[in-house]
Amino acid sequence: MSKDLTINNSEDFGEILSIIEKARENTFRAVNRELISMYWEIGKYISEKVKAKGWGKSVVSDFANFVQNHYVGIQGFSASNIWRMRQFYEIYFESEKLAPLVREISWTNNLIIMSRAKSAEAREFYLMLAVKNRYSKRELERQIDSMLFERTMLSDEKNKVFIAKSQGLEALRDSYVLEFLDIPHKHKEKVLRKSIVTHLKDFILEFGRDFSFVGEEYRVQVGNKDFFIDLLFYNRELACLVAIELKVGEFRPEHLGQLEFYLEALDSDIKKPNENPSVGLILCTDKDDAVVEYALRRSLSPALVAQYQLHLPNKELLQSKLRELTEIAESEGNDEECPYFLAIYCIDVVLMLK
Repeated sequence: MSKDLTINNSEDFGEILSIIEKARENTFRAVNRELISMYWEIGKYISEKVKAKGWGKSVVSDFANFVQNHYVGIQGFSASNIWRMRQFYEIYFESEKLAPLVREISWTNNLIIMSRAKSAEAREFYLMLAVKNRYSKRELERQIDSMLFERTMLSDEKNKVFIAKSQGLEALRDSYVLEFLDIPHKHKEKVLRKSIVTHLKDFILEFGRDFSFVGEEYRVQVGNKDFFIDLLFYNRELACLVAIELKVGEFRPEHLGQLEFYLEALDSDIKKPNENPSVGLILCTDKDDAVVEYALRRSLSPALVAQYQLHLPNKELLQSKLRELTEIAESEGNDEECPYFLAIYCIDVVLMLK
C-alpha cells in the first residue's frame, strides 16, 4: 500500500512540476514581450525626434544619463543601446509579418539578427527559426556562423525537382556543416557515426529541432537476414522516420539502392499506420551532382543525397554563389529546362568551398 502510494505521488508530483515549469516559461515570455515592446516604443520615440527635431548622439546620450539617474542601477539604457532601439524600430515597423515575431525572442537574439543578417529575407528566416526553435544565443550564433540561410536557399533551389516528388524532403538540405565533431579529415564511417551520436545535441541543431533520435545501427530484419541503418531519426513535424546512411567518400549510385531497400523495410515493418512514408538521406564526403541527378531521376523513393563538411563554409563565396543563382533564376523565370538552371544545378557548391 505504502509503495503504491509513493509511486502515485511521484507521478502526481511530476505533473505538478510540469505545471510549474509551463507557468514559469509563460511568465518569462510575457515579461520578454513587454520588454521588447518597451524598447520598440522608445525606438519609435527616438526615431520621430531624430526626424522632427534633429536629435543626435549628444541628445540621446543626455537622455541615457537622465534615465540612469532616475532609475539607479537600471540595465539596458546606455546611449548605444538606445540607438539600437531606434534601429530596431526602423528596421521592422513597416513589416506586419515580422513586427510580432521580434517580441517572441530575447533582445540579445534580436541584436544578433539585426547586426548579422544583412537582408530582409535573412532576417525573416532567422527570426522565424529562432521563434520556432527557441534558440539560445549560442545556438543562434552557430546557425548564422554556418551560413544556414544561404545553404538552405541554395539547397531548396538545387533540390526543388526532387522536393516536388515528396514534400517530406523539405526537411533535408544539400549540405551540412559538422565542424563540432572534431574528427580528422581522414576518418572511417564508424568514427563518424560514433562522433555524431556523442555530439547528438549539436547534430540535431544542424538538422533541425524537429528531429528526434531513434537509434544508431538500427536493425531491420528482412527474411532471415538482419540489416543495419547507420542512423535513424523521427521528424515530428513531418510525422515520418528519417533514415541516414553515412558514406565516407564519393556518392555512388549503388548507395541509393541500399537506402531504398532500407526505406521499404521501414515502411513495411516499422512505420505506424498514422505515420507518413519514411524519408532517406545519404550523407557523403563528396558527390558529383550530375551523377546524383541521374541516380535520383527515376527513383520513386523520397530520398536525397547531401554532402557534409568538417569546417565552416566560406561566407563570401557562398553569398556570391547565392546571388548568382538568384539572379539567373529570376532572369530565366525559374525555367527548369533553361541551360543556365541546368548548369547551376550541376555545380557542387560545397566542393567549391573546400
